Amino acid sequence: MQLNDVQMQRYCRNVAVDEIGKEGQEQLFGAKILVCGAGGLGSTVIANLASLGVGNLGIVDDDVVELSNLNRQYIHTLENIGRLKTDSARNWVENYNKDITIKTFKIRMDKENWHDIISAYDIIVDCFDSFGSKFLLNDISIISGKPLVHGGVTGFQGQVMTILPKKSTCLRCIFPDADEHTYISKGVVSPAVSMIASFQSMEVLKLILGKGELLTNKILFIDGLNLGADSFSGIKVLNMKQNLSCKCAI
Repeated sequence: MQLNDVQMQRYCRNVAVDEIGKEGQEQLFGAKILVCGAGGLGSTVIANLASLGVGNLGIVDDDVVELSNLNRQYIHTLENIGRLKTDSARNWVENYNKDITIKTFKIRMDKENWHDIISAYDIIVDCFDSFGSKFLLNDISIISGKPLVHGGVTGFQGQVMTILPKKSTCLRCIFPDADEHTYISKGVVSPAVSMIASFQSMEVLKLILGKGELLTNKILFIDGLNLGADSFSGIKVLNMKQNLSCKCAI
């Protein structure tokens, strides 16, 4: 998909990056990314992908904007309290970058309704906030064959990993005994959310371009409270192995 002169000017700083160039920018413009969750992680992922010029975004969320969201969900504003997050997110993207084709899904994704949504997209980004929803996306990725960029955050800490179906470790490999039906509302700070979401966005960028080393078969842990430690204990990349009895390896 070729870019016009105005688009080339808008994305010239992207194009100036050797690993992107004009061809890579056209790849970004043709990419189709599904962002699952328009809350804290979703806000930064949506903003980053819109800034990069990813041309097709889908957003899944059935929640409404609340005042307590605004400590970290910065694409939503006071005027949007009570509105669906999908509508608020759509308005933000449309005002920021009219090049982008955006489709919203005002539903709670479940085992019955995901097929038609997922089919139109190349990559899934996990910005949901419950274990159940994250494991659902994990299973959807494996069944559909679509890569999944997982992210999770609480307090000052977070984690990121990329799942390539049937090829790399999945969430069930790492957390085989997790209680995915439990939801606990936890505190979280905006810089931690934005940091994790930015790493997710970088994984999406690398997947689109087909360049760089992905966080596959490994998980990145970040503790923002301890980044200054001499041992760099605040940042860890742990190698993982597929559980050969997990459905992702069968």
